[in-house]
Amino acid sequence: MTTLDPDPAAEDPVAAVDALVAEIAPVLRPPAVRRRDVVMVTGPWLAGVSAVAGVLAERLRQWPVVEAAELPPGEVPTAVVFVVSAAAALTESDCALLDAAAAHTDVVIGVVSKIDVHRQWREMQQTAREALADYAPRYRDVAWVGAAAAPERGEPRVDDLVAELAKQLGDSDVQRRNRLRSWEFQLRTDADRIDRDARAEGRRARVTLLQEQRDEVVRQRRMSKSERVIGLRSRIAQARVQLSYFARKRCASVRGELAEDAAGMTRRRLPQFEAYVRGRLEEVVADVDQGVSEHLADVAQELGLSGDAAATTSTPQFETGAPALSSRRLETQLMTLLGAGFGLGVALALSRLFANLAPGLTAAGAVACVVVGVAVTVWVVRIRGLLRDRAVLDRWVGEATAALRSALQELVALRVVAAESALTAELAERNETEAVRAADRIAGLDRELREHAAATARAAAVRDRQLPTLHRALAAVRSELGGSVRLDGGEAKLGPPRGPGGSVRLDGGEAKLGPPRGPGGSVRLDGGEAKLGTPHELGQLDPPNTARTAAD
Repeated sequence: MTTLDPDPAAEDPVAAVDALVAEIAPVLRPPAVRRRDVVMVTGPWLAGVSAVAGVLAERLRQWPVVEAAELPPGEVPTAVVFVVSAAAALTESDCALLDAAAAHTDVVIGVVSKIDVHRQWREMQQTAREALADYAPRYRDVAWVGAAAAPERGEPRVDDLVAELAKQLGDSDVQRRNRLRSWEFQLRTDADRIDRDARAEGRRARVTLLQEQRDEVVRQRRMSKSERVIGLRSRIAQARVQLSYFARKRCASVRGELAEDAAGMTRRRLPQFEAYVRGRLEEVVADVDQGVSEHLADVAQELGLSGDAAATTSTPQFETGAPALSSRRLETQLMTLLGAGFGLGVALALSRLFANLAPGLTAAGAVACVVVGVAVTVWVVRIRGLLRDRAVLDRWVGEATAALRSALQELVALRVVAAESALTAELAERNETEAVRAADRIAGLDRELREHAAATARAAAVRDRQLPTLHRALAAVRSELGGSVRLDGGEAKLGPPRGPGGSVRLDGGEAKLGPPRGPGGSVRLDGGEAKLGTPHELGQLDPPNTARTAAD
C-alpha cells in the first residue's frame, strides 16, 4: 500500500491527533480546554490530599502542583494524582470524583496515603485498584503507589510517587495521549448527548404527561357538561314537585282558616267578610310567589348560575265572584210563614198557661203571648237566615280557594318553565364558554405535542446523521489509546499504545493491529484483508484507506 508524504502537522502531537479526528469527522471542533503544565492532586475528603500536594510541590520543582479547587474552569492538568486513604475503602462516589478530574487527562497515578499507620495498606491498594478498574476500563493500567506525606514520625515517604510521576511525565507521548483523552471525552459526551436527545426520555415523559392532561381535559369537559345538564333537570323536577305541594298546602291552610271564620260569622261582620276573604287570598298569592322566587333562586345558586331565572312573572288572575246573599225572597217568605206558625203555637201555649194559672189576667196574658209569639217568629227567621248566609259563605270560600289553587298551580308551572328556559340558556352559554376554553387548552396541548414530535424527529435525524461519524471517530481515538472497543455488535481488543498489537473483530471480520508507532497490521473484514500502517501513516491517507475504514 502506498504511503503519503508526512504531514508537517504530524510533528506536533496535538495537531496530529486533531488531524486524525478531523479526517473522520471534519465538522467536529477541537476540545475547548486549555492544557496547563501542572500536576493536580485530588481525592476523597480526609484522604490526605493537601499533605501530598504540599510534599510534591517541594519535590517536583519543575512541575507546579495544584489541588482541584485551584484550577480554573476550562483548564486541565497534564497529570492527575488520585489520593485515597489506607483507612477507607474506595467508593463509587470517589471513582466519580476521579472520573471528573481526569476527564481530559490520560496520566493518572493512584496513591494510597497514610501507609505509616496502616499496615494493611497493600490490601487496601489492591482493593482500590480492583474497584477503580471495575468502575471504568481505562483505569485498569493505572499505576498505584503507597505514600506517607505527613507521617507521625520520620521523613515523608513519597519517593515512589515522585519516581512514578517523573517517569510518566518524562514520556514523550504524554501530550498526544492527553489530547486523545480529551477527544475521547468530547466524542463520548457528544455521542451520549445526541443519543440521549434521540431517546428523549424526558421528552417522552413530558409527552405522556401532556397526553394524560389532554385526555383529562376532554373527560372533564364531557363529564362536567353531563353533570350540569343532569343536575339542572333534576333540580327543576324537584322544584316543580316541591312548589306544587307548597301551593296546595297553602291553599288548604287558608281554606280551613276561612271556613272557620265563615262558621263564626255574625250579622255585624257579614259586610266586611268578602273583602277580608279577598285580602287573605291576595296574601296567599304573594306568599306563594315569594316562596317560588326564593326557591328558584336557591336552585340557580346551587347550580352556579345567576339569579335572573328567579325573576317574577305576571301573576295569573282568578275570579271568585260575590257570595249569593241577597236573592232569597222565596226562602224568606217560607221562613216567615214557618216562623209565624211556630210563634203562634208558642203564643197559644202560653195563653193556656196563663189562663189556668191566673184567670183574672187573661187579657194581659193574651197580649204577652202575642208579643212572645212575634218575638219567637222574628228570632227563628233571623237565625235561619244567618245559618243560610253562613252556608253560602262556606260554599263561596270553597269555590274561591279552588280558584286560588288553580291560579297558584298555573303560577308555579309558569315560573318553573320560565326558570328552566332561562337556566338552560345560561347553562348552554356557560357550556359554550367552557368548550371554547377547553378547545384552547387542547389546542395548546396538541401544539406542544407536535413540537415534541418534531423535536424528536429532528433529534433522531441528527442521531442517524452524526452518531455513526462520532462512533467511528471514537473508535479511532480509542484504538490510539488502546483498550477494548465495542461497536455495532463487534468487539475490538487492542493492546496498549506502545505494546504489541491486538485483534479487532467487527461484524464477523478480524483486524490485527500493530502498535501505534510500530509496524502496520492486517485487517480482515467480510472475507477481505487490508494492510494498515502506523497510526501516523493512517492519519495521512485518504479516508477510504484510514483507520475510519477499519472502524466501519
